[in-house]
Amino acid sequence: MATVNLSQINKFYGATQALFDVSLDIEDGAFVVFVGPSGCGKSTLLRAIAGLEGIDSGAVRIGEADVTDTDPADRGVAMVFQSYALFPHMTVRQNMEFGMKVNKVDPAERTRRIAEAARILQLTDYLDRKPSQLSGGQRQRVAIGRAIVKSPKVFLFDEPLSNLDAKLRVQMRVELEALHKQLNATMIYVTHDQVEAMTMADKIVVLNGGRIEQVGAPMDLYHRPATKFVAEFIGSPAMNVFAQARVPGLRGLTLDGATAYIGCRPEHFMIQPEGTGHLDGTILVREQLGGETLLYACVSDDLTLVVRTDGDDSTAPGTRIGLEIPAHRLHRFDADGRALS
Repeated sequence: MATVNLSQINKFYGATQALFDVSLDIEDGAFVVFVGPSGCGKSTLLRAIAGLEGIDSGAVRIGEADVTDTDPADRGVAMVFQSYALFPHMTVRQNMEFGMKVNKVDPAERTRRIAEAARILQLTDYLDRKPSQLSGGQRQRVAIGRAIVKSPKVFLFDEPLSNLDAKLRVQMRVELEALHKQLNATMIYVTHDQVEAMTMADKIVVLNGGRIEQVGAPMDLYHRPATKFVAEFIGSPAMNVFAQARVPGLRGLTLDGATAYIGCRPEHFMIQPEGTGHLDGTILVREQLGGETLLYACVSDDLTLVVRTDGDDSTAPGTRIGLEIPAHRLHRFDADGRALS
């Protein structure tokens, strides 16, 4: 395995800049997730590491080698795409073997690598089947197996689970986490799904408009977002962030002049009787999800806040409530969206 070091990466498509001075250090054996909305540059950055996209300036290092101008095949990476891209006329074994045959790997070594990858991915009983005889999850495992047999320094995943149904995505997330621990591999994973990012990553890289907004452990980003963008992107439901000017009659909150926005996670609100919290609202909708209940409280004509409560909460729509924000759960942001200490 290997470290990955990016230094001041810039990428243009004609007159449009897709990446802006991106610098990042990824430790050996880490599971790093690039996350952000569509068009933020996460897949472009991944493809730049793979060598599938040239960069206009900056440097890419994998291990001790500068691979900025190195062909993709010689970078020591293996990539798993959103599309499985399996050869339909070949068996699982042949799909996994194809790249090694092209690279003239010794037949005995090919057999050993395939057997090991099949054992790890629980595909041993499917090696002689064709892709049409496999489920979606099994096909994705074959695509991952094809990467494993390359014995790469770094695994790259470009939204590999987005074609699977919700239940299978959860199962594959667990399998990928287990695979990472088993291989102790350096893995870089791209997704737009912040739930995937939170559950899988050692380190999350949040991208926005081609720039890195914040890098950190999942719970660090959750509890200490550096910007308003990160606060509203990480978490499901997202943090409630609102301009204090939009809420008339805030009671008991002492805010300095630099504070333009206030934030609070849905689960951190404390429900109080009307008139006794920091602000009041009317419950519009109650969503009972089993283990938790989400209450949507209308605070003003153009502001509705989400409150997460116990699954057995019975607060009815139409109820007036007070909401208190504990001091240690209050997030403040300036007019540029930067977090204030």
